[in-house]
This record gives sequence, C-alpha cells and structure tokens, in this order.
Amino acid sequence: MLIVQKFGGSSLADVERLRRAAGICLEARRGGHRVVVVVSAAGDGTDDLLELARQIDPQPSKRELDALMATGEQQSAALMAIMLESLGAGARSFSGWQAGVITSARHGEARIGLLLPDRLSETLEQGKIAVVAGFQGVSPQGEITTLGRGGSDTTAVALAAALGADRCEIYTDVDGIYTADPRLVTGARLLREIDFRDMLLLAKAGSQVLHPESVRLAMANGVALQVLSSFESAPGSAVRLLEEAERPDYAGVTRDEAAGTVTAVGRAAGPQTLSQLVLLLAGAGVPVLDGSAGEGCVSVKVAQAQLLPALELVHGALIG
Repeated sequence: MLIVQKFGGSSLADVERLRRAAGICLEARRGGHRVVVVVSAAGDGTDDLLELARQIDPQPSKRELDALMATGEQQSAALMAIMLESLGAGARSFSGWQAGVITSARHGEARIGLLLPDRLSETLEQGKIAVVAGFQGVSPQGEITTLGRGGSDTTAVALAAALGADRCEIYTDVDGIYTADPRLVTGARLLREIDFRDMLLLAKAGSQVLHPESVRLAMANGVALQVLSSFESAPGSAVRLLEEAERPDYAGVTRDEAAGTVTAVGRAAGPQTLSQLVLLLAGAGVPVLDGSAGEGCVSVKVAQAQLLPALELVHGALIG
C-alpha cells in the first residue's frame, strides 16, 4: 500500500515535533507501506519570510517572492529527510520541481497542470521514503512558482492521484473536521466523515482545515482523504463521497472574516434555510445585510462585530 502523508507547519515547528512527525511516517513503514511525505514550512516560516521581504520593499516582485517563500518548504523537506535517516530510515528530499510538479506561470497562485513523479517512484522502489516540499512547483518557462496559502494540501493530493496512492493523510494540529471551529462555537462536534461536496463548500466559504483546490482534486480523482492530528492518536475525519442518505442535512458552519459572512452547508441548505436564518438572526438582534443560497450552501452577511454571535446562532439552529 502506498500512503501520502502531509504535515502542516505546526507539526514541524521544532525538533521534537519534527521527530514526532517522522515517527508517524516510520509507523506507516513498519506497517509495510510505501510512504511519500509532503511538508509545509515549519511554524510561521512563510509569514516570517514575507515580512522580511516587505521590510526591504513593501511591494516585492511576485517572481522573487515565489523564489524566496519556496525555501521554507525546502528546509522542512531536508530536515525531515535528515530526521528520518537519523532514526534509521532511508529518505530523500525533493523540491517541488525535482518532484516533477509542473504548474501554470501565475506567481503566488499557480495551478498544478502536470505531474512527472518519476524520481519519486524510483526512490520508493529503492525502499526509501520520498520527502517533498509542498506548496511549490515550476512553470513551463522554468520559473519557481507557489500554489497559494494551503498549497501543500494540494501538492499532497495531486501526488497521491499521480502515484495511485491508496490514501492521503493530512496531519494538522486539530484532531479532525468539526461542524464548526470548536475554538469559537460551543457544541461543535467532530465529524468522523464528511462528503467531498460539503467539504469543498466549507473550504471555499472560509474553513481553513483543507485548501479548496486539494478537496476539488481529491473529489475529481477519487483520492481518499483522512484528516488527523499529529499530536495524538485518534481516528480523525474521513473525506469521501457519501451516498445521499449518509449525508447530514447540515454538515457544518463556517465564517469568512474578510467577507463578513457565515455559511452553512449540507444537502438541506437552500432558499428555505436562508429565510429561516434571516428570521432567526433578526429575532436575536443580528440584522442580515445580505444573503445567498445555492445548491447545498447558504450564506448570510452580517456586521463584523456580530460575526461570531451569528456563527454561534446559525450552528445552534441547524446543527445543535
């Protein structure tokens, strides 16, 4: 079995966390699996590099920003390979372009267009763990590109599809996907599984658990996703295609701070839900400034100061 494992920045923030992440990889190897690891920049590495560039020039060129910010993931990949080898496992690190990730030429927001993972396949055939720097690739013109915030998720899913992996595991600092952000909403519940369609709508509406493009790619290529904690042993949340009868009426609620919106998703979400929410919020003294309803998705816009109360009210009314 081939498994792609992706580790976010919080899972790699220091040597001990890096060692723990490497231990997860080794556990999969001991289970007889071949492993490809995709890593983000450690901690707040990307933000730190961006801030450094802007201290020099408030508006640095997008080309040079991509060249700079790609180095964060490259450091993580090399350090993970060093850690794995120190623990007795053969490993080899790869930048995005070394891994064959070919993208569009749009700096900062590139899309993966082609994958040529021959070097990764060779590494796996040698019995080694391939460690890939996420979030990056190379354009047809040979320029370093990055995939935008959360792009390492997309790298992991794209590689899982290209290599025919049996599953893709996304390791984060939370223990799975919740019906709402548990740090903000009382009674938010862990979901053992969620439909691709619901997860994609949540990701587009502001949920930061998975990058929208990674969910779209997983759904298009039938890649099974598992969102897991890198800090504790727990089953996490599966993201897969569910039968309609398996989907809950409402799978989750999220917010978009920049847009000032609260969004609920699920098979029952529609115009009737929008009317229900407008009346609910108005009755609680939270005027709705705008609203929209689509297939499986409904959003309401409220004043910034009332965004969190609205999130709590919508979750309580639709999910409980």
